Amino acid sequence: MSRFLNVLRSWLVMVSVIAAGNTLQSFRDHGFLSEKLYTASPSLVNGLQARTFGVWTLLSSVIRCLCAIDIRNRTLYYITLFTFFLALVHFLSEVFIYHTAALTIGVMAPLMVASFSIMGMLIGLQYLEVEALSQNKKKN
Repeated sequence: MSRFLNVLRSWLVMVSVIAAGNTLQSFRDHGFLSEKLYTASPSLVNGLQARTFGVWTLLSSVIRCLCAIDIRNRTLYYITLFTFFLALVHFLSEVFIYHTAALTIGVMAPLMVASFSIMGMLIGLQYLEVEALSQNKKKN
């Protein structure tokens, strides 16, 4: 396996662990979301919304961790890539369409993680392709 894919796997595990921590925080105290993410409309954040956000974050965390474990699984790889696109669109829409979030560090951090992850995973696709081609040559 290429060094880049190993770094990508480590990145996915790190992002997954951080997301799991955010999940716990969302279940423990919904004020976390109004103080860190949805600062433009904190009154819209309630316990139900925080728990829904927590479940979504937990699902993303599990998918990303599973991809790190089995990075050659194409279906799982594309689903993981989609979770980052979904996060990017979500936070951008909250800032620029719904105006419930401001461009604070609490929002910029997930935007940067999603952006870097998308770039890394798109680059990783090239490495996976090269790896698959070289394995096919060895079989022939």
